[in-house]
Amino acid sequence: MAKKGKIIISRDMCKGCLLCIRACPVKTLEVDTEMNSTGSYPVKTVNMEKCIACGNCFEVCPDACIEVFDMEGN
Repeated sequence: MAKKGKIIISRDMCKGCLLCIRACPVKTLEVDTEMNSTGSYPVKTVNMEKCIACGNCFEVCPDACIEVFDMEGN
């Protein structure tokens, strides 16, 4: 069984480069339709129940605005 994870994205730090969306193997991320305070369209989480805490999004984020948590503590 796959791990369960949780992702937290800092909306105001995200510049909308979309690298994390491409890196997510289970498609838990998408572009938000509302701008952040810097005028960018940040990434938001969707289908969080599919997150496997792989950390791919964290690894590719150039601005370190993503936190990934393993909800099972493994």
